[in-house]
Amino acid sequence: MSRFTTVLWDVDNTLLDFAYSQRRALAACFRSVGRDMTEETLALYEQINDDYWRRLELGEVTKKQLLMGRFVSLFQKLEIEDVDVAQFQARYQEGLGTYFAFLDDSLTVCRSLQGRVKQYVITNGVTSSQKTKLELSGLADVMDDIFISEAVGSPKPQKQFFDYCLERIEEKDKSRILIVGDSLTSDIKGGIQAGIPTCWYRRESGAMDEILGAGCKPDYKISDLHMVYDILGLPG
Repeated sequence: MSRFTTVLWDVDNTLLDFAYSQRRALAACFRSVGRDMTEETLALYEQINDDYWRRLELGEVTKKQLLMGRFVSLFQKLEIEDVDVAQFQARYQEGLGTYFAFLDDSLTVCRSLQGRVKQYVITNGVTSSQKTKLELSGLADVMDDIFISEAVGSPKPQKQFFDYCLERIEEKDKSRILIVGDSLTSDIKGGIQAGIPTCWYRRESGAMDEILGAGCKPDYKISDLHMVYDILGLPG
């Protein structure tokens, strides 16, 4: 019998390789406006995008401001003035839902857990792209429910997001629920604040303790999703 009855899975950079989706989607968008995406452009976008997501987690910007603002900032830095930002953003979100790659054979892991534990998605992604990506990848078929911050109305790590999820999942004993995610500031911090055990997934092994932020120390740490079997107390 598993020591946990329920797993709350993050999606991007946990079950699915977001860097892959991001690169493919952004490159396609630049091609659509007659430009090539360089490595320098990708790095600049990632820096701007990450900053906007951090600000969203802190409640400093809204999701709408994030989605449009990151490209407004990017085009300003690149001195591009002849691109329709709204159309570019719409194409990008469509691309994020279309291009996907599994991490650590995540679909097989989740399928093997189906029927043994309840599984839910908790994600800060955009509703349209996340739903498409989860359906196309097959992950939606093995989940008991999907919670997307845009639909919930609050992002991780805010308490309102986790309160919403906890009201709708079957297990009511928080000690029997496990959050698995790659982000210390949204998944781990949010879980700690909600009183739920957390498992930090970081693919790069070694020196994990050195980058843990104050107040964001997880209960478990893994570098491969297959390691979750031991935490759950289940055979792989």
